[in-house]
Order: sequence, then C-alpha cells, then structure tokens
Amino acid sequence: MKLSVVIVNYNVKYYLEQCLLSVERALVGIQGEVFVVDNDSSDDSIEYLKGKFPWVYYIECKRNNGFSVANNMAIRQARGEYVMLLNPDTILGEHTLHECISFMDAHPSAGGVGVRMLKEDGSFALESRRGVPTPWTSFCKMIGLGKLYPKSPFFGRYYMQYLPLDEPVEIDIMSGACMTMRRSALDQCGLLDEDFFMYGEDIDMSYRILNAGYKNYYLPTTILHYKGESTQKSSYKYAIVFHRAMLIFFKKHFRYNFVLLGVVSTLIYFKALLTYLQQQIMKRRHLNPVSIDEMRQKKFLLVGRGFNLKQMEALMESHKFYHSVSDGTPEKFDPTADYVVFDTDAYSFEEILEWFRHQDKQRKSPLIATFISQSQTILTGSSVIRMVDDKETKN
Repeated sequence: MKLSVVIVNYNVKYYLEQCLLSVERALVGIQGEVFVVDNDSSDDSIEYLKGKFPWVYYIECKRNNGFSVANNMAIRQARGEYVMLLNPDTILGEHTLHECISFMDAHPSAGGVGVRMLKEDGSFALESRRGVPTPWTSFCKMIGLGKLYPKSPFFGRYYMQYLPLDEPVEIDIMSGACMTMRRSALDQCGLLDEDFFMYGEDIDMSYRILNAGYKNYYLPTTILHYKGESTQKSSYKYAIVFHRAMLIFFKKHFRYNFVLLGVVSTLIYFKALLTYLQQQIMKRRHLNPVSIDEMRQKKFLLVGRGFNLKQMEALMESHKFYHSVSDGTPEKFDPTADYVVFDTDAYSFEEILEWFRHQDKQRKSPLIATFISQSQTILTGSSVIRMVDDKETKN
C-alpha cells in the first residue's frame, strides 16, 4: 500500500463529500486507502456518505475525541508507506497526491511534505509553511514584527515569506490541513500528541519529525482550504483552545526559557481574549456566518455545461440569488461577480484551482464556489446552498 489518507469529520458532510470526490480523482493510478473518522457528528454524516463512497473505511466515534485522538485511531490501522492527514474542508487537485508521493520517493530524507494552500479568494494561505514557533519567533508574530518585516528570516520566520512560492523548499512546520508523512518517520517519532485537542498537533508533529533527523518540505502543488468549516469560530472556547495549543507546545519543548515563556504565555491569553472580542463584533455585524439574505446581495457567475448548468440556475432561482451564466471560461464575463461557481463535473478540480490561483490580485477577486451534482449543492466558504424545499445547512 503506497498511501493512506486520513480525514477527521465533524458535522460537515457536504464539504467532506466534495473532499472525497477530489481525493477519489487524485487517487487514480495510486495504490491507496482512505479513512474517515467521524467525531460523533449530529448531521448523519456517515449514513449520508457510506452509500456514495463505499470504498472508504469509516470509523465512528461515540463522542468528540478531538483531532489528534481521531487521527491516531486511523493511523494505527493505516497500511500505507505514506500517511496523509487531510481536513474535510479541502479540495485536492487531480495531481496533488502523485506529486507528493513522487517527491517523497525522490527524497528519502523527507519525513513530511506540505502543500500550497489557497484561501477561498485564490490567495496564498500563509499557514502553508511555517517556522518552529520558538518563544522568540512567536513573540515577533504576536507583537507584529513579523507583519512589519515579513521577508526577514529574523523577524518573519513564523510564516517564512522570504522563501520562494513556486518551488520546493525546506520548511519547519507543515499544516495539519494537508500533510503527508513517511510512515517510518511516524514509527520513529510516535503518533500525534493527544494532549492537543485541536490545533497545535501539526506543529508538534512537524517539530518531532525534524528532531528525529528528517526534513520537512513545502511543495507548490495546489489545494483549496476553506479554513475552519468544521469548527465553531465564534465561541470563547474556540479562542482559548486555539491559543492554548501554542502554550502546550511551549511548555513541552521550551520549558527551560522561563522569561520568554512567561511573556509569551501572557501574550497568548491576551491574544485569545482579543480574538474572541473580534469574533463577537463580527457576529453582531452579521458578518459571520453569511446569512441567506446577505447572499442575495451577492453576484454569482455560474460556469458549467449542459444539464448541470440548468440545475445550477434552478438552484439559484430557488433562492432568488442574482446570477449570470457562462458555458465556457469565466474570464469573458462579469468581472464584478462576488462568486464564480464551477460545475465540478465539467471541470477538473485542478482547472478550478488554477483559475482562482491566477486571478489578478490587484483588484477584488471573486470567491471560489463549486457545484456538486451528486447532492445538488453549491458550496462556498461560508455556506451550503441547497434547494429551498430542502433543509438549508450552514456552518
């Protein structure tokens, strides 16, 4: 077995459906297996997906065990030479898995590899590659020095923006949203640290791989990460869990640096409180999540062919969304569109990702949206759009 893909799900069945469709296409020609670990979802995720993807191995948990525990359950059963951890709110290009495997095969010193992640506007996600968050590196990030000097290896090491984007490079930390690891490295380093409930486990794992004598790499093969569709970002619990993970990492690996550890610990809790307050302001302004009424103020460009295009139009009309239609490429049409909705039957995921990646970043870019014909669903980064006589699902 060459590759084992592990996906942890929590109440995002439509995003996971799309993710599995992209994985299925990307696995063509690869001897691989896919595990979905469900953390006690309440949206009937497993029942919904089993009939659509019977070739997937499903592990059903009776409670939400967190990201690390759930991943470890599948990793223990995985038979692949390589293990990929993948978030359910991602889309892979058709060549992503082949490129990751080929690179790992050609670089036996590589313990793990991360990829170029896009946000929903097609821009580069900085967390695609990071430096080890030492107390100094984290201090620079939290007080803004990294933002002021992003190209400086001294002040801006957290996001490593001084490295080239379009070629493979050595990095420190891979993102748990999509990270491929050599099984022999996992056997040497151990599995994910289950003290991390959510967030931080990828940093810890990447750091342990480096300490075991392996190298971690960034590859410019492209995926989409909606970033957080399986989490509730407007809660104080989220803010604390997110920032507490960094504190767990510091105490585990940098306990000796008492002064900086104390300063960074204080900053972490201050940052958690600030994050929570910002989220509450956004919530009060109705900016998160996006409501159906707000979506009616957006412009959608539908890109597809044949019967699917008619279905996309019917879906838009059922919600009274403003839309225009293209049966070709979107460049020739309304540049003021807020969303470009691609029919995933008519276009490969790789074509969709490449179009968004090459958008002109000097002006407002439309956001990515996709139509999944199997479930008659349009997915954006903030909502799941279904026919009005179906129960609407939003995350």
